[in-house]
Amino acid sequence: MSEERTQKPWGGRFTQPTDAFVEAFTASVDFDRRLYHYDIQGSIAHARMLAHVGVLSEEECRAIVEGLEAIEREIEAGEFPWSVALEDVHMNIEARLTERIGETGKKLHTGRSRNDQVATDLRLYLRDEIDAIRAEIHRLQSALVDLAEREAETIMPGFTHLQVAQPVTFGHHMLAWFEMLERDRARLADCRRRVNVMPLGAAALAGTSFPIDREYTAALLGFDGVCENSLDAVSDRDFVIELLAAASLVMTHLSRFSEELILWSSQQFDFIELADSFCTGSSIMPQKKNPDVPELVRGKSGRVYGHLMGLLTLMKAQPLAYNKDNQEDKEPLFDAVDTLKGSLKVYADMMGALTVKRERMREAALAGFATATDLADYLVRKGLPFRDAHEVVGKAVQYGVVHGKDLADMSLEELRRFSPVIDADVFEVLTLGGSVAARNHIGGTAPEQVRAAAARARARLAAG
Repeated sequence: MSEERTQKPWGGRFTQPTDAFVEAFTASVDFDRRLYHYDIQGSIAHARMLAHVGVLSEEECRAIVEGLEAIEREIEAGEFPWSVALEDVHMNIEARLTERIGETGKKLHTGRSRNDQVATDLRLYLRDEIDAIRAEIHRLQSALVDLAEREAETIMPGFTHLQVAQPVTFGHHMLAWFEMLERDRARLADCRRRVNVMPLGAAALAGTSFPIDREYTAALLGFDGVCENSLDAVSDRDFVIELLAAASLVMTHLSRFSEELILWSSQQFDFIELADSFCTGSSIMPQKKNPDVPELVRGKSGRVYGHLMGLLTLMKAQPLAYNKDNQEDKEPLFDAVDTLKGSLKVYADMMGALTVKRERMREAALAGFATATDLADYLVRKGLPFRDAHEVVGKAVQYGVVHGKDLADMSLEELRRFSPVIDADVFEVLTLGGSVAARNHIGGTAPEQVRAAAARARARLAAG
């Protein structure tokens, strides 16, 4: 590598070389090189804008664009000579460009700074990653809707406080997760709007004296508009924090989902079976089938939360405008994005291969007096005030506990001990099927409503 290529682009002010450890300590090229595509994309647009306003000639612009495209091919082929001495992805690419096309390469940085350059790269990167994340959420939601339609009549116990509360359908339960993910998908789309504004043109912090056309560059790069204030444009990392906040909420939902899958796949619940390809065994206990994927996703939620807290802490005391601290935004952002995408991908695959144990779920729903509320509602319709009905049913449940009988297993004579208004029609509401069918309204767990909700969910997915 030539000595000229490793010289600092800002070295004219300095009389001593950078300390070797400081050089390595402050360099970011080992992790920010993954922005190379976006750095080249932004540089090509910047060069075309400079030609558009007459700062570069058409010949100079063509040489720069062709040189940058060749560099991208070098990087993708694994042939690019990355240098820690050149600090970051931006200076490595610029130095290589000058090596390839000569003095014209040095003109590329006219009218910009690494401060607005890196902010632009990050926004271009995040824009694509948000689209990829939303696509993975969409895929997981599709798997959940498939399950909801297939299991619209599968009865399971619904829980509050992890105690059997009322019967619901498994399909209804899957659509609850769909709704959480739908909010996540919408939240990310909203976040993307604030990501998709262009900082380029803010230069170091105050703009540039060259006659740039920021709207022209923004149009080339597909931005919706430009950042209005140069100080804010280079120092803002709200869009990174907002993405991490949205990512943390997605991971919260996946972690809650994981907790249920772990419980449901245990011998104590035995509601579902995860496919072997998403589980592992024990090195000492040959009978074990461990739900490693949901356990790991549950654990990875804390990793993403940590990155969010790290970025909030990074930004909380920074004066305007750009500070070197901001270099610390990339590693947590990259890791959070990779973690979230990986978690969503494996979840979509795993839910598509889930086995539902219908009979076991039904047995569990029968074991916990799940239709007690239905009996109370029945008594209210017979004229009892709800609080009196609640007391009557409580006594009936206590009787069932003592005698080992569910409400539906008691005879009419046994039930009438607790209220004389109970008639033979009570058994229509004490069955599990009758209970879920009675919740026949939008948002209810009746099979008819689950199918209708699944159809609406599919329409929302089709609408994007």
